[in-house]
Amino acid sequence: MPRMDSFVEYTLELLEPLGAVQARSMFGGWGLYFGGRMFGLIIQGQLYLKTDDVTRADFEAEGCRPFIYHSRGREQPMSYWTPPADAEDDGRRLLPWARRAVDASNRAAMKKAAKKTPAAKKAPAPAKKAPVEKETPAAKKAPVAKKPPAAAKKVPAAKKASAAKKAAAKKKPARVRRS
Repeated sequence: MPRMDSFVEYTLELLEPLGAVQARSMFGGWGLYFGGRMFGLIIQGQLYLKTDDVTRADFEAEGCRPFIYHSRGREQPMSYWTPPADAEDDGRRLLPWARRAVDASNRAAMKKAAKKTPAAKKAPAPAKKAPVEKETPAAKKAPVAKKPPAAAKKVPAAKKASAAKKAAAKKKPARVRRS
């Protein structure tokens, strides 16, 4: 496992009031985990926190920047944003932003779990039933007769002919020609 650099260690110290935060090496950076869910990312000496539709506006309003991943000549913005500048070095100011990131991570996990739940577990829509008519004693139906047992399997005509030829060949003795 790669050795943690001083910035990762410093960030973990800032996040101690949040609880048991773990850093795991990944893709040239570090993932920050709380409760088994990734809520932060440290890459190239910069901290990024998880956002979602609920928290993104708060990060934008504070002038935070998104993590942008460059792949095959295209830029792909991710759901991780820098914390506000005044909170980067102050654990007391960073804590509410980290809590927002943990909440966003939990919401993302719940959303993902909801997508994986099979539709069969959802409550079925009530089915429309046809009105039931009460039977009068005179209107009772006669019992239905059972079908007779099925005859032996039907064999296609081509198979019958082939089987007949084989049976005939076994019964006839082979003819011997004398010259």
